[in-house]
Amino acid sequence: MATERAAHPVLSAPRLSGSLAGAVLLLHGGEADSVAPVRRTSLAVARMRPFEGAIGRRAGSSGIGVFRLRNRVRGWNGERADAAVDALWALDQIEQRYGPVPIVLLGHSMGGRAALRAAGQPRVTGVVALAPWVPEGEPVEQLRDRSVLIAHGDTDRVTDPGLSRAYAKSASAVGADVEFRAIARGDHAMLRSAATWHAMAADFAVQRLLARSGDDEDEAMTGSQSGR
Repeated sequence: MATERAAHPVLSAPRLSGSLAGAVLLLHGGEADSVAPVRRTSLAVARMRPFEGAIGRRAGSSGIGVFRLRNRVRGWNGERADAAVDALWALDQIEQRYGPVPIVLLGHSMGGRAALRAAGQPRVTGVVALAPWVPEGEPVEQLRDRSVLIAHGDTDRVTDPGLSRAYAKSASAVGADVEFRAIARGDHAMLRSAATWHAMAADFAVQRLLARSGDDEDEAMTGSQSGR
Protein backbone atom coordinates (compact mmCIF):
# COMPACT_ATOMS: atom_id res chain seq x y z
CA MET A 1 0.00 0.00 0.00
CA ALA A 2 1.38 3.41 -0.96
CA THR A 3 2.01 5.82 1.89
CA GLU A 4 0.00 9.04 1.57
CA ARG A 5 2.22 12.13 1.58
CA ALA A 6 1.71 15.79 0.87
CA ALA A 7 3.43 17.01 -2.28
CA HIS A 8 4.80 20.18 -0.71
CA PRO A 9 4.50 22.44 2.32
CA VAL A 10 2.09 25.37 2.24
CA LEU A 11 3.11 28.90 3.21
CA SER A 12 0.36 31.42 3.98
CA ALA A 13 1.54 35.00 3.44
CA PRO A 14 0.10 38.18 5.00
CA ARG A 15 -1.80 40.83 3.11
CA LEU A 16 0.41 43.90 3.11
CA SER A 17 -0.51 47.51 2.44
CA GLY A 18 3.16 48.48 2.15
CA SER A 19 6.60 46.90 2.13
CA LEU A 20 7.55 44.12 4.53
CA ALA A 21 9.83 45.37 7.31
CA GLY A 22 10.11 42.08 9.18
CA ALA A 23 8.50 38.65 9.33
CA VAL A 24 7.35 36.16 11.92
CA LEU A 25 7.14 32.57 10.70
CA LEU A 26 4.74 30.33 12.66
CA LEU A 27 5.67 26.64 12.90
CA HIS A 28 3.14 24.13 14.21
CA GLY A 29 3.59 20.96 16.22
CA GLY A 30 3.32 17.35 15.14
CA GLU A 31 4.46 13.84 15.96
CA ALA A 32 7.76 12.05 16.36
CA ASP A 33 7.13 9.69 13.43
CA SER A 34 4.45 10.06 10.79
CA VAL A 35 4.37 10.56 7.03
CA ALA A 36 0.64 11.29 7.01
CA PRO A 37 -0.09 14.66 5.38
CA VAL A 38 -0.96 17.67 7.52
CA ARG A 39 -4.56 18.74 6.94
CA ARG A 40 -5.80 22.31 7.01
CA THR A 41 -8.13 21.29 9.84
CA SER A 42 -5.28 19.95 12.00
CA LEU A 43 -5.44 21.05 15.63
CA ALA A 44 -1.69 21.64 15.58
CA VAL A 45 -2.14 24.11 12.74
CA ALA A 46 -5.15 25.78 14.35
CA ARG A 47 -3.23 26.21 17.59
CA MET A 48 -0.91 28.71 15.92
CA ARG A 49 -3.59 31.00 14.48
CA PRO A 50 -4.18 33.07 17.65
CA PHE A 51 -0.52 34.06 17.58
CA GLU A 52 -1.10 35.71 14.22
CA GLY A 53 -3.71 38.02 15.71
CA ALA A 54 -1.65 38.76 18.81
CA ILE A 55 1.38 39.69 16.70
CA GLY A 56 -0.73 41.83 14.38
CA ARG A 57 -2.16 43.80 17.29
CA ARG A 58 1.27 44.25 18.84
CA ALA A 59 2.97 45.20 15.56
CA GLY A 60 0.38 47.76 14.47
CA SER A 61 1.49 49.59 11.33
CA SER A 62 5.18 48.73 11.71
CA GLY A 63 5.27 46.60 8.55
CA ILE A 64 5.77 43.29 10.34
CA GLY A 65 3.98 40.41 8.61
CA VAL A 66 3.05 36.96 9.92
CA PHE A 67 3.54 33.85 7.80
CA ARG A 68 2.01 30.47 8.62
CA LEU A 69 3.63 27.23 7.47
CA ARG A 70 1.75 23.96 7.04
CA ASN A 71 4.20 21.09 6.85
CA ARG A 72 4.14 18.31 4.28
CA VAL A 73 3.84 15.57 6.88
CA ARG A 74 2.97 15.32 10.55
CA GLY A 75 6.22 13.79 11.76
CA TRP A 76 9.80 14.79 12.46
CA ASN A 77 10.87 11.35 11.26
CA GLY A 78 14.31 10.87 12.74
CA GLU A 79 17.29 12.06 10.74
CA ARG A 80 14.99 13.29 7.98
CA ALA A 81 13.93 16.14 10.28
CA ASP A 82 11.04 16.89 7.92
CA ALA A 83 9.68 19.80 9.97
CA ALA A 84 13.07 21.55 9.95
CA VAL A 85 13.42 20.96 6.21
CA ASP A 86 10.04 22.59 5.64
CA ALA A 87 10.98 25.53 7.86
CA LEU A 88 14.13 26.11 5.79
CA TRP A 89 12.05 25.97 2.63
CA ALA A 90 9.70 28.61 4.04
CA LEU A 91 12.62 30.89 4.94
CA ASP A 92 13.87 30.64 1.37
CA GLN A 93 10.41 31.46 0.04
CA ILE A 94 10.13 34.58 2.18
CA GLU A 95 13.51 35.85 1.05
CA GLN A 96 12.78 35.13 -2.61
CA ARG A 97 9.47 37.01 -2.44
CA TYR A 98 10.31 39.91 -0.13
CA GLY A 99 14.07 40.25 -0.02
CA PRO A 100 16.46 40.12 2.95
CA VAL A 101 14.02 41.01 5.73
CA PRO A 102 14.74 40.01 9.35
CA ILE A 103 12.74 37.01 10.54
CA VAL A 104 11.69 35.62 13.90
CA LEU A 105 10.75 31.94 14.05
CA LEU A 106 7.90 31.07 16.42
CA GLY A 107 7.16 27.39 16.95
CA HIS A 108 5.26 25.12 19.30
CA SER A 109 6.29 21.61 20.34
CA MET A 110 7.82 19.95 17.26
CA GLY A 111 7.57 23.38 15.62
CA GLY A 112 9.71 24.75 18.43
CA ARG A 113 12.36 22.16 17.64
CA ALA A 114 12.16 23.07 13.96
CA ALA A 115 12.49 26.77 14.80
CA LEU A 116 15.57 26.17 16.92
CA ARG A 117 17.13 23.94 14.23
CA ALA A 118 16.53 26.48 11.44
CA ALA A 119 17.80 29.46 13.43
CA GLY A 120 21.24 29.42 11.83
CA GLN A 121 19.89 30.89 8.60
CA PRO A 122 21.27 34.42 8.03
CA ARG A 123 17.91 36.22 8.07
CA VAL A 124 16.82 34.72 11.38
CA THR A 125 17.31 37.22 14.18
CA GLY A 126 15.28 35.53 16.92
CA VAL A 127 13.44 32.39 17.96
CA VAL A 128 10.41 31.79 20.17
CA ALA A 129 10.14 28.12 21.15
CA LEU A 130 6.99 27.25 23.10
CA ALA A 131 6.91 23.92 24.95
CA PRO A 132 9.55 22.72 22.49
CA TRP A 133 10.46 19.10 21.91
CA VAL A 134 14.23 19.20 22.48
CA PRO A 135 15.68 15.72 23.06
CA GLU A 136 19.05 15.34 24.76
CA GLY A 137 21.85 16.05 22.31
CA GLU A 138 19.85 18.54 20.24
CA PRO A 139 22.37 20.96 18.61
CA VAL A 140 22.72 24.53 19.87
CA GLU A 141 25.62 25.98 17.87
CA GLN A 142 23.27 27.49 15.28
CA LEU A 143 21.83 29.77 17.98
CA ARG A 144 25.02 31.75 18.48
CA ASP A 145 24.26 35.51 18.39
CA ARG A 146 20.51 34.85 18.20
CA SER A 147 17.89 36.12 20.64
CA VAL A 148 15.92 33.16 21.96
CA LEU A 149 12.86 32.84 24.16
CA ILE A 150 12.05 29.35 25.42
CA ALA A 151 8.83 29.03 27.42
CA HIS A 152 7.47 25.85 28.94
CA GLY A 153 4.49 25.07 31.14
CA ASP A 154 5.45 23.48 34.43
CA THR A 155 2.61 20.93 34.19
CA ASP A 156 3.47 19.81 30.63
CA ARG A 157 3.35 16.01 30.34
CA VAL A 158 3.98 15.82 26.58
CA THR A 159 7.34 17.54 26.28
CA ASP A 160 9.77 17.95 29.17
CA PRO A 161 10.25 21.41 30.70
CA GLY A 162 13.43 20.17 32.35
CA LEU A 163 14.96 19.40 28.97
CA SER A 164 13.93 22.84 27.72
CA ARG A 165 15.67 24.48 30.66
CA ALA A 166 18.82 22.41 30.07
CA TYR A 167 18.72 23.26 26.37
CA ALA A 168 18.46 26.97 27.18
CA LYS A 169 21.52 26.69 29.40
CA SER A 170 23.50 24.92 26.65
CA ALA A 171 22.49 27.52 24.08
CA SER A 172 23.53 30.34 26.38
CA ALA A 173 26.95 28.72 26.75
CA VAL A 174 27.63 28.99 23.01
CA GLY A 175 26.73 32.67 22.80
CA ALA A 176 22.97 32.79 22.35
CA ASP A 177 20.98 35.46 24.19
CA VAL A 178 18.50 33.09 25.84
CA GLU A 179 15.60 33.69 28.16
CA PHE A 180 13.77 30.75 29.72
CA ARG A 181 10.32 31.28 31.18
CA ALA A 182 8.39 28.71 33.20
CA ILE A 183 4.64 29.14 32.79
CA ALA A 184 2.91 28.37 36.08
CA ARG A 185 0.25 25.66 35.61
CA GLY A 186 0.86 25.85 31.86
CA ASP A 187 -0.09 22.77 29.84
CA HIS A 188 1.34 21.54 26.55
CA ALA A 189 -1.60 22.68 24.42
CA MET A 190 -1.28 26.21 25.85
CA LEU A 191 -4.98 26.21 26.71
CA ARG A 192 -4.40 27.30 30.29
CA SER A 193 -3.37 30.95 30.43
CA ALA A 194 -3.70 31.15 26.65
CA ALA A 195 -3.59 34.95 26.65
CA THR A 196 -0.27 34.82 28.52
CA TRP A 197 1.30 32.55 25.90
CA HIS A 198 0.05 34.70 23.02
CA ALA A 199 1.05 38.06 24.48
CA MET A 200 4.46 36.82 25.65
CA ALA A 201 5.36 35.40 22.25
CA ALA A 202 4.03 38.40 20.34
CA ASP A 203 5.88 40.91 22.53
CA PHE A 204 9.18 39.09 22.15
CA ALA A 205 8.88 38.62 18.39
CA VAL A 206 7.82 42.18 17.63
CA GLN A 207 10.33 43.78 19.99
CA ARG A 208 13.14 41.76 18.43
CA LEU A 209 12.15 42.79 14.90
CA LEU A 210 11.72 46.45 15.82
CA ALA A 211 15.11 46.41 17.54
CA ARG A 212 16.66 44.83 14.45
CA SER A 213 15.11 47.52 12.22
CA GLY A 214 16.61 50.18 14.45
CA ASP A 215 20.01 48.46 14.33
CA ASP A 216 19.88 48.32 10.53
CA GLU A 217 19.03 52.03 10.34
CA ASP A 218 21.93 52.88 12.65
CA GLU A 219 24.32 50.79 10.55
CA ALA A 220 23.10 52.45 7.35
CA MET A 221 23.54 55.93 8.85
CA THR A 222 27.05 55.06 10.11
CA GLY A 223 28.01 53.76 6.69
CA SER A 224 26.65 56.86 5.00
CA GLN A 225 28.52 59.19 7.34
CA SER A 226 31.78 57.30 7.01
CA GLY A 227 31.53 57.53 3.23
CA ARG A 228 31.29 61.32 3.20
